[in-house]
Amino acid sequence: MSDVPAFRSEDYMPPENELKARVDFIYSEDFPEKDAAAYWKKRGKKLNDGMESFINKRKTMQQVVSEIVAPADSADVKLQKIFARVQQLRNTSYELEKTEQEQKRNKEKDPENVEEVWKRQRGSGVELTWLFLALARAAGYDATGAWVSDRQRYFFTPQTMEGRKLNTNVVVVKVNGKDAFFDPGSLFVPFGMLPWSETGVPGLRLDKEGGSWIQTTLPGSAESTIRRKAELRLTETGDLEGKLTITFTGLEASQRRVEQHLTDDTERKKFLEDSVREAVPVACEVELTNKPDWKSSSSEFVAEFTLKVPGWVSGAGRRALFPVGLFSAPEKHLFDHAERVQPIYFEFPFQRIDDVSIDLPLGWQISTLPPLQKLDAKAILYTLQSENNKGTLHLSRALNVDLMVLPKENYAALRKIFQVVRTGDEQQVILQPGATNASN
Repeated sequence: MSDVPAFRSEDYMPPENELKARVDFIYSEDFPEKDAAAYWKKRGKKLNDGMESFINKRKTMQQVVSEIVAPADSADVKLQKIFARVQQLRNTSYELEKTEQEQKRNKEKDPENVEEVWKRQRGSGVELTWLFLALARAAGYDATGAWVSDRQRYFFTPQTMEGRKLNTNVVVVKVNGKDAFFDPGSLFVPFGMLPWSETGVPGLRLDKEGGSWIQTTLPGSAESTIRRKAELRLTETGDLEGKLTITFTGLEASQRRVEQHLTDDTERKKFLEDSVREAVPVACEVELTNKPDWKSSSSEFVAEFTLKVPGWVSGAGRRALFPVGLFSAPEKHLFDHAERVQPIYFEFPFQRIDDVSIDLPLGWQISTLPPLQKLDAKAILYTLQSENNKGTLHLSRALNVDLMVLPKENYAALRKIFQVVRTGDEQQVILQPGATNASN
């Protein structure tokens, strides 16, 4: 899996001179409306009625809240406890699908309300999110539900009047005077965040009048980080050996947990080790040494490795050349092509931070350090610094990308930025080996 969140193009459309005619057919179970506002008002009232009917068990929910929170808990702590408790329930949306015969044999019926969901201690993602809404209201929060469009599947616009494309639900809670979005029905999503596909999308906040349009928040790059800390030593033969700790936060953490939630320990171990191999530009040896927390929704996911990179340093006469871009492979060939036909689409803004310390062999010295690299292109920030820390080589690299969709007209500028990143990553530190090595 690449360290760079996936970026996609919209579906291909032929050039205008090849396009003689185009007709869009939209199929809907709703009664057709000529006016989008009238359509969504009717649709919103129907969705709100369904939601309110499902969550209307206030007395039961108040009793449940009293079992989850303590009277002395602060408002923030109460909401976190409710969120965590809902996520502990069995989420049937992420289980292997049962056959129709199995469902009949188990006599499974959809719950009619949140009280049934709580009694069963299980529910679909949609049902668990509505349970959270019912509990939040019972705890005294100003909360309501909303249906949003999952941008992993759709690019939604209300003008097309396609109700089916509002295909996932979230809860909007007033926290410290501001709207905060929650979706505990999505597996492993940290408190206060949404899964990436529900970020930065339009949604219909429900009320009895038909609802109003909102936009979910898009997290900044610093909220979804891959932080690599390597403590290595350089051997006299040019190999790197040591310990690597990778901390995934936010959407980077939840995405990996979701992707691997149905696999076993062996597959998960290989998955993480392969991610390191894909980040290092040359062949390397990697071994996972800890047991990461795969079942938590915490914002951090930590993996520890032993790492060996044979022949990372190359000789040049009496000098040794040390490339600074140890984890630069994901950006090495990004946006190689000179032309772009479609827009660029990143799943979510992201941040990469590398902190690498290398102990040199006895007698080796740092001869020349490359200059500081610093690029500030507003939505993209890149820095790379090499330091001589009392004889230990210290490399610091950071890449922030605060983009989601970029028009193709801006592709040339984006490509130029990543060319600067590649150039910076290809710099080398010049080392002076010890006297014994220099004479060989």
